[in-house]
Amino acid sequence: MRFTVRPGCLMLALLGALSAGLPARAAEPPIRVGVLAYRGGDHANAVWEPTVRYLADRFPQRGAEMVPLDLPGMDAAVAAGSVDFVLTNTGNYVELEARHGVTRIATLHSSRSGASGAAVGSALIVRAGRDDIRSLADLKGKSVMAVDPDAFGGFQVAWGAMLTAGVDPYADLKELRFSGFPVDRVAFAVRDGAVDAGVLRACVLEELAQEGHLDRAGFLVVGARTEPGFGCALSTGLYPDWPLARLAETPEDLAKAVVVALFQMPERHPAALAGGYEGWTVPMDYQPVHGLFRSLRIGPYEHLRDVTLLDLAREHWHWLALAALALLWWAVHSLRVEHLIKVRTAELRAANRELRREMAERRRAEDTARERQKEMDHVARLSILGEMASNIAHELNQPLGAIANYARGCTRRLEAGVGSAAEFAEASRAIAAQADRAGQIIARIRDFVRKRAVQLEPADVNGAVEAALQLCEGRARSGNIPVTRTLAAGLPPVLADRVQIEQVVLNLVKNALDAMDSPADGKEAGEGRSVTVRTGLDAEGRVEIAVADRGHGLSEDARARLFDPFFTTKPGGMGLGLSICRTIVESHGGHLWATDHPGGGTVVRLVLPAAEEKVNAG
Repeated sequence: MRFTVRPGCLMLALLGALSAGLPARAAEPPIRVGVLAYRGGDHANAVWEPTVRYLADRFPQRGAEMVPLDLPGMDAAVAAGSVDFVLTNTGNYVELEARHGVTRIATLHSSRSGASGAAVGSALIVRAGRDDIRSLADLKGKSVMAVDPDAFGGFQVAWGAMLTAGVDPYADLKELRFSGFPVDRVAFAVRDGAVDAGVLRACVLEELAQEGHLDRAGFLVVGARTEPGFGCALSTGLYPDWPLARLAETPEDLAKAVVVALFQMPERHPAALAGGYEGWTVPMDYQPVHGLFRSLRIGPYEHLRDVTLLDLAREHWHWLALAALALLWWAVHSLRVEHLIKVRTAELRAANRELRREMAERRRAEDTARERQKEMDHVARLSILGEMASNIAHELNQPLGAIANYARGCTRRLEAGVGSAAEFAEASRAIAAQADRAGQIIARIRDFVRKRAVQLEPADVNGAVEAALQLCEGRARSGNIPVTRTLAAGLPPVLADRVQIEQVVLNLVKNALDAMDSPADGKEAGEGRSVTVRTGLDAEGRVEIAVADRGHGLSEDARARLFDPFFTTKPGGMGLGLSICRTIVESHGGHLWATDHPGGGTVVRLVLPAAEEKVNAG
């Protein structure tokens, strides 16, 4: 084990370790560099181990280790944070940058780089003598082998070039196969006639020939082109060389020190000779890689594969042309209609006189409708209580049952001659309390159903809400549905008929409880359900009441017709409750509407102007 102790603190460190009886501080872990082994681990060790060993010599306190990885392994290592730096191909870096936030700190300057400094391209190879494949367009209907769908020079660069030549490798080839790493398999498959053509990273063909693995004369490069200063055959343009990138968790000081060490590598250092590069340079511009990925809709731009309006326009241009003709016809038709309107304006003036007469009759009909509306409100309240009769009966049975139990208990004690006066007094008080509770329930019901004229007076919204919720407590308890109150304090009063406001709130809460019992979403009644009643002020200073449930929500048709008379989603429902509620709210100068609950279900809101606001408006 190696230790790192600063010279000025040597004696203090030794004394501290001896006095405390503890071992000396352990050295920091070695610098771990993940390297893409595109030709296998042995090749990666031969090429990149000297570079990592150079870093180990520059950081003797820590040392350095190389971790050969394939493409999936590279992504897993970065996600797990098991390496400090990655040395990988250009395309894989762009994906790691977008997915995990790695940052390039240096770019490899290859000895084979072109005049622009770029050194990564693709070579599409065929066996010598294949006169039927001379250009990339000739690959249609042929079998092609590449390294991996995520290999940059081994497939993606060639993919972009083929698309430019009018060949979609996923649609126009007879067969597209991927060999996996090492890339040598592609060249051997082409040599042995297993496929018509293969995709290699530029310079790999020359490296295999130089190593004696194959005869360079036995291959042709399809669509061969030259780049100034680049010494290898290729079929595509060039992109920036491999970057060295640090992980987001790698300390910035360590990254700076590693960059300085690489920039200070002497010319023709054994590490550079083994890696086939001349040194390292500042990070290059990788925007061309982003442009390629954007055109291929891969990596960070995979979301572009979704169909766009432009794609639809290209595919359905003939329908768009018909739509344009229809729009032109509509414009001509509009001019004709405008002319007809002018002609018929005179007729409308004459009709206005008749309309005035009909409006007078309509006012009389509306007065009659108001009286009928009052009757309907009363009937609606009776209907609500009728639907809740069993729950109200349950509410009354509780205090009555308690009274009976206390009375029987007192009788048994008297007959047995036991029990003190204090115990009998306590039982009597309990009987009186339960009787008061039953009387309050009956009084609330009597006030709610009593037929009466509308009385507009300043009313406390929170009090009306509490009164309505008390009538619903038994219904909620029987369905095991919690009802949450969030009532804002200090709300201004509203000028309203309190019983009608209670009727609206009771109807909304009952509908919310009914939605909890509905099996439309596949859940049992009460399971994961709740009702929330909230009061407060909206942005315009109006008093707001919101009733939210966690039911199955509303369909588009139900939302459009929710407040229509005689429309209902309940079996056996009359469809008048919400229609009457909206009429009541609007008669008080308010507004009632429904929206979807963000967490599932429905929120029904109503707003009423504050009493001061209505007085000022009057």
